[in-house]
Amino acid sequence: MTRFISALSSAAETVDPVPRAFLGVERSASDQRWMSRLDQAAQNRALAIAQIHGIPDLVARVLAGRGVSLDDAPAFLDPTIRSLMPEPYTLTDCEKAVGRIAEAIAKRQKVAIFGDYDVDGAASSALLYRFLQHFGVEAEIYIPDRIFEGYGPNPAAIRQLIANGAGLIVTVDCGSTSFDALAAAREEGCDVVVIDHHQLGHELPPCLALVNPNREDDLSGQGHLCAAGVVFMVLVAAARHLRQLGDSRAKSLDLLGWLDIVALATVCDVVPLKGLNRAYVVKGLIAARHMDNAGLAALFRKAGLGGPVTPYHFGFLIGPRINAGGRIGDAALGSRLLTLDDAIEAEEIAGRLDDLNRERQAMEAAMLAEAEAEVLAEYGTGEGACVIVTARENWHPGIVGLIAARLKEKFKRPAFAIAFDPSGKGTGSGRSINGFDMGRMVRAAVEAGLLMKGGGHAMAAGLTVERVNLGRLRAFFEETAGEAVPSLVANHVLKIDGALSASGATLELFDLLEQAGPYGSGHPQPIFAIPAHRLKDARLVGTAHIKVTLEAADGTRLEGIAFRAAETPLGNMLLNSRGSQIHAAGCLSADHWQGHRRIQLRLLDAVKAA
Repeated sequence: MTRFISALSSAAETVDPVPRAFLGVERSASDQRWMSRLDQAAQNRALAIAQIHGIPDLVARVLAGRGVSLDDAPAFLDPTIRSLMPEPYTLTDCEKAVGRIAEAIAKRQKVAIFGDYDVDGAASSALLYRFLQHFGVEAEIYIPDRIFEGYGPNPAAIRQLIANGAGLIVTVDCGSTSFDALAAAREEGCDVVVIDHHQLGHELPPCLALVNPNREDDLSGQGHLCAAGVVFMVLVAAARHLRQLGDSRAKSLDLLGWLDIVALATVCDVVPLKGLNRAYVVKGLIAARHMDNAGLAALFRKAGLGGPVTPYHFGFLIGPRINAGGRIGDAALGSRLLTLDDAIEAEEIAGRLDDLNRERQAMEAAMLAEAEAEVLAEYGTGEGACVIVTARENWHPGIVGLIAARLKEKFKRPAFAIAFDPSGKGTGSGRSINGFDMGRMVRAAVEAGLLMKGGGHAMAAGLTVERVNLGRLRAFFEETAGEAVPSLVANHVLKIDGALSASGATLELFDLLEQAGPYGSGHPQPIFAIPAHRLKDARLVGTAHIKVTLEAADGTRLEGIAFRAAETPLGNMLLNSRGSQIHAAGCLSADHWQGHRRIQLRLLDAVKAA
C-alpha cells in the first residue's frame, strides 16, 4: 500500500501543469491554441463508458468530453420527456397558473396571449393558442411592434386587449419585469399569468401567477429552459388537471405532436442542450420530420430543405425567417404561421417571411460594415475593449441583435449594437461570450440609472438608453466586465475531440456521432483535427465562404467549407496555401444533394503543418 501511494505521488509530481497543444498547434490561423477536450480523467471515463456499456469508442469520447458520467451514458443517448421532465408543479406558481387557465376554459373566457417578437415568443404563443383552441376557447395573440412598442407588455396594449374582451391575459417569453403594464391590468380588474424564463430581480410584478424558473424562489432546477419549454410544462400540467376534472377533450389532446414547435424555440433561443432541453429537441426533431405542422412545412419548402430536419435547419433556415417578421415586418407573422393547419394560408405567410428575410440580409450586410468601421475607429483592433458598444442613428432597431452577434464572433468579446431614433432614444441588443453573464451586467446598469430599461439572460440582453448616457454606459460596462472578460478572451483555445484522416471521415462515423447529439449550446458539436493533409484546392464560393479539398497520403479526399471565412486570417491562409500540407480542424456534417448523402467537413481552423 505504501509503495502504491508513493507511486501515485510520484506520478502527480511529474504531470505537466500546462497540457500540451494538440498536434503541437500553439497558434493557428485563427490565433487559437489547439487542446484536447479530454483530460486524463475524461479519457479514463470514455474507456469505461465504451467497455461497460458497449458504446462505440468515439461516441464514448464525445460523451466523456462533455461531462456525461458512466452511469448516465445510456440514458443520455435516449433522452425521453417522461424521464427528464420533473413534476410541473415544482415550478413556482405553476399550480396557480393552471387553475386560472382551467377556469378560463370552464367559463369560456376570451384569453389574450401577449408574446415576444422572436422565435421563442412566436413558438410560446402558438403553443398556448393551439391548446386553448383545442378546448374551444377564443384566443387572441398580440405581438408588439419592435420599433413603436418595444419589448414586452405596455399599458396601452394591455388596456386595448381588455377592451377587446379579454377575461385573462397570459404573457409568454415576457412580462417578468413589466410592472407598469401589469399594474394597468390589475387596475382594469383583469388577471394576468406570466410564463417566462428571463432573469429578474427581487421585486416581482403584480400578477396572479409568475411561472419563471429563474425567479429567486423557484426550486425546480429548470432555469435552462426557453419560454416555450416552460409553456409546454404548464400545458402538461393543465392537460392533467383538466382530465382530473373530467373534461373529455383533454384525452384527445396530443401535446407530444407539438414538440416540433418546442424544439424550434429551444434551438433558436440558444439555451443549453441539457436535461429536458435535450429531450425536447430529440423528440421534437422526430415530430418535425413528419411535417404535420403546416407552417413549419411551408417554411421548410421555402428554405429548400434537403434531407431530414436537423437542429441546423431550425437554427439557420427556419429561425431567421420567423424572426424576419419581428425584425423588419409584421411581428405577428411568425406566431400566426405556427398556429395554422391551412396549407394554403401557410404557404402565403411563409412566402412573405422568406421575402422579408432576404430584405433583412441586405440590411444586415450594410449595417455590419458600418458597425465594424465604428469598432475600428473607436477601439482600434477591438482588443483594447472588454465590451464593444456600437451605435448609429440610421440603423434598423430590428437588426441590432444580429449585428451584436456578428461583432461578438469577430472580436471575441461581449458586444452591443444600438439604434438611436431622432429623439435620442436608443434601442440596443447585446450578445455575450461563454462565461460572462451579460444579463446581470445590464440589470446592474438599470439599477445604476444608466438605462431606461433592460434585461435578458447570460448570453443575450436588450436595453433602452438615452444618447446622453451612452458614454457613461460604455464606461460602466468596461468597469463591470474589467475583471472577468480579459481572462476569458485571452484564452483562445479550440478544443479537439480527436484526430481523423480523410479515409476515416465517413457517413458511418457521422451517424454514430449523431447518437450523442443533438449538439448546440452547452453540448458542442465534436471537433476533429485532420492532420497533415495536402490542401488540394481552396476557392471562394458565394460571397464569403471558402471551399476546400483535403487530400490524405493515400489519395483519399475530403471536401470541406469554411463559412464566412473570406477576408479573415483563416480564409487568407487557406487561399494562399494551395498545395501545402496543413492541419485542419472542424466538424463533420452530412451534405444532402439530389437525394445522395456525402460527408463534408465544416472547417473551423487550420495551420500549416510543420
